[in-house]
Formats: sequence, C-alpha cells, structure tokens
Amino acid sequence: MSDPRAHIMPVYAPPSEAFVRGEGVRLYTEEDKAYLDFIAGIAVSSLGHSHPKLVSALQDQAGKLWHLSNMFRVPAGEELADKICARTFADRVFFTNSGTEAVECALKAARKYHWANGDPERIEFVTFTGAFHGRSLGAINAGGNPKYLEGFGPPIEGFTQIEWGDKEALDAAVTDKTAAVFIEPVQGEGGVRALPEEELTALRKLCDERGALLIYDEIQCGMGRTGKLFAHEWVEGAEPDIMCLAKGIGGGFPLGACLVTEQIGIVMQPGSHGSTYGGNPLAMAVGNAVWDTISDEAFLEEVRRVSGTLTQGLKSLADSHADKVEGVTGKGLLTGLRLKAAPKPVQNACRDKGLLVGVAGNNVLRLAPPLIINDDDVREAVRVMDEALSEWEMEA
Repeated sequence: MSDPRAHIMPVYAPPSEAFVRGEGVRLYTEEDKAYLDFIAGIAVSSLGHSHPKLVSALQDQAGKLWHLSNMFRVPAGEELADKICARTFADRVFFTNSGTEAVECALKAARKYHWANGDPERIEFVTFTGAFHGRSLGAINAGGNPKYLEGFGPPIEGFTQIEWGDKEALDAAVTDKTAAVFIEPVQGEGGVRALPEEELTALRKLCDERGALLIYDEIQCGMGRTGKLFAHEWVEGAEPDIMCLAKGIGGGFPLGACLVTEQIGIVMQPGSHGSTYGGNPLAMAVGNAVWDTISDEAFLEEVRRVSGTLTQGLKSLADSHADKVEGVTGKGLLTGLRLKAAPKPVQNACRDKGLLVGVAGNNVLRLAPPLIINDDDVREAVRVMDEALSEWEMEA
C-alpha cells in the first residue's frame, strides 16, 4: 500500500495518529482512542472541539451564504468589528484568514501611516529574538529565526532584531527611522515567556517619546489565554497602536484580524489592502459566537482560576523532578515546563499515554489547552506528565 502522505508537501512531520473527531477537550482516533488535548491546535481551539455554540453558528450560516468577497457588505463582520472596537483600544478592524495575514496588514499599515504623515523614511521595525510572527516572507523576516529564513533569499530591508529583554539594545534600536516596535507580550514559539508587565509600560512610553508605533502580536496569547481578554490588559497604560489576532479568535475556524486606531485606519483607503476570503460570512458567524463567549467576564474569571490550578500542578512537577525541570514558564493557559534537555522525548511519552502537548524554544514542554478545561483535566494532565518525566532517561 502506498503511503497516504506521499503527496503532502513534507514541511511537517506529524506522528502516526489520525484524529477523526473531537469532543470538548478530547480528540479521538479511528480506533476511538481518546487523547486529552493540551495543545488545542497550537492555541487555536479555544473553546475545545465541537463546541455546540460554534457548531450551531456555522451550520446556521452554511445554509444561508458562504462567500461574498469584500466587494459587498458582510453585516456579521460589521457586528463583530463593533464588538471588538467597543472592548479594545481599536477603532478599525481588518479581518483576515490567518495570523500571518494579520501581521502583513500590520506591517503595511505602520509604514503607510508614517508615509501619509510626511515621514516616509520611517520604514524600520524593531523585533525580538525568539519571536514568531508567521511564515510569509515579511513575517519570517520580522521573526528573524535563521532556521525559517534559510533558503529564501537575502533578508528584507527594514527589520532590526534585538535580544529579548535587552533594554539598552532596545533604547538604541528605536530611532527616527523606526516605524514600529513589534512584540508578543507572551512569546509562544520562543519558549513560552512573558514580558514583565512593567516593560510593556516602558515600551509604550519609549514609542511615544520616539514617534514610533507599538504593535502587539497577540495571535497566540490573546483571546483569553492569559486570563484577560488580551495579555497586555494585565497592565494599565500599555495599549498598542496596532494588534494582530488570530488562532483563538476563530475557535478552530480560519480567522484573523488586524486592529488599529483611527489615525492609522484612516490612511488605509480603498486599494491599500485586501483579502478575497477575509471576513467571509462563515468566519464572521463563528467569530461572533467565539467573541461573545470568551469576552464574558465570568468566563475569563474561570480561566484565571483554572490557570492557577494548572500553575500549582506544574510547580509541583518542577519540585518533584528538580533534576530534570528548571522551572515553570509562561502565563495563564499559555504555559509549560522548562526542561534541562530537549523536550521531544517527554512530548512523545505524553502522547503515548494519551496527553497531547507541544514543544517550544529553550527546551520548553508547551501547554496551550482549550480555555474550557476543568480541574479534573488539569489533574489528569499533571499525572501523565509526572509519569513521563519519571520514566524519562535524560541524556547527559
């Protein structure tokens, strides 16, 4: 029998399991083996699998209208944009299909803003080591990871990457040529690490003083994942000028968004940007259902509570496996264990035991479960990780 994956471009190396259905926080194979999902499609399935509100919204819209393009109004998109702007710093929203597209919109909007305001030399972006902003040419240059840049030609002009947490380098990098500082308040791929809250405030102040914009990539850390609707909301006075969203905002349906203030949005006139599928009726129906659920303060309060339970469990693992675990990292339900060696063997062992987790930079076993997990789910996940760590024969 031929390999069923033979004609898939080999840019991923998935394990052999093939999941055919999901319910809540669990996935099931054809053999009906259950797996506790603590990666959620990399922080995408924010409300778990087959959530009844999302299924209902999608089925209802599927029987009415799938696609229009942005040549015509999509009332559900106008409704969602109104909700987002009423709850955030933003005055304008551009809907996309993915986080990468939201990033491209943000980069273009920042440069266009300065050009429209008589400062066309401000084209540079200051970014940080460990960043991940997507896979387009613009996004990989913003991320700066040599592994992702290899083979795709010379670096694109206008991106200056500095070491995460290096305040002196940041101060020197933001000049009169800087269009924007671009940062994830909590990094995902870079090792699940949160920028200290006081540094977000300092970053906002620095951008204001230097005339640069501040762009947040909350594609992975937004939409309730840290226990606030957005990660930067943990600190006052740190609102961005532009913010990129995706992943959890669609609950599993392809959806992203670029949020901007009025003074930036007004320069993006007809012809400045576009998307054939972005903001389509199906995505908007699901997006409204996701937003209405996650933006509810009672929902966020429960996320914060269960996040505390998970953090306690991870700290207990760090204490009991101090020879293998350096500590707990991240924030809220974007968290994990920083191990003393490459985490892949532990990830594989967890999967064999029915727990799906991820890995990230700096030897991190990454957890980004659906926001609907409960204490029993946390206890099960901690038990499995405890077993996997106990059995792990770490190489010297």
